[in-house]
Amino acid sequence: MRVVTLTTTVTSQRTLTVRVPEDIPAGPAEVIVVFAPETTPQRRSTLGDLQTSEFFGMWRDRTDMPDSPALARALREQAWKRN
Repeated sequence: MRVVTLTTTVTSQRTLTVRVPEDIPAGPAEVIVVFAPETTPQRRSTLGDLQTSEFFGMWRDRTDMPDSPALARALREQAWKRN
């Protein structure tokens, strides 16, 4: 058994045309069709997006943590050691 992923479009007449690679031998084949909804590519986040997000500076006004950058650094270091 060999699995090959092919992409095609359903026509307005509800038909498909599929061209298989040349190395696929002629003969019986089983075809499984997956109808995937169209998706729009997501825009990648930028540093500017992060700076304007609610996460940037979220610990800035905390009075129970005197040195929030040091705490954040310690939490990151602890997470990196968990490998």
